[in-house]
Amino acid sequence: MDTPAAPSARLRALWARLSPLPGGKRVFSWLLGRMVPYTGTIHPRVVELGGGHAKIQIADRRGVRNHLNSVHAVALANLAEVTSGLALLTGLPPNVRGIPVRLSIAYLKKARGRLTAEARCPLPDTSVDAEHDFEAVISDSSGDVVARATVRWRLGPAPTP
Repeated sequence: MDTPAAPSARLRALWARLSPLPGGKRVFSWLLGRMVPYTGTIHPRVVELGGGHAKIQIADRRGVRNHLNSVHAVALANLAEVTSGLALLTGLPPNVRGIPVRLSIAYLKKARGRLTAEARCPLPDTSVDAEHDFEAVISDSSGDVVARATVRWRLGPAPTP
């Protein structure tokens, strides 16, 4: 049974409650930034969210730019990690915990304009502790892929209290 303390249950409940409302996705995104302060620095905007799938956008703004007048590599890595994390966590049962243990990212093109990251995370067997790789793809507004990230998550049963 989902408990309010389980991150997966909390995220699903918040999304189900807020996303249908006018401005609800914006409020959910703001709350996400409050729950995960470092992630909040990129001002993620959750567009779609469902068990095993997430689509998140960020705006190209001064606060995420580098000296090359494009979105900073670390902002892209942050976006990829949160996208894979939301996709994965909203699909996990409440008795499973997950933590990212590795992130690798390939930067394919200068990232400019509104960026959209998408991750689809088919849920593996979580009855035993194991590591699993999930991909997040970041595209610009013209649909060109600017970065591809692989996030390795360690998943397994949560310890019983």
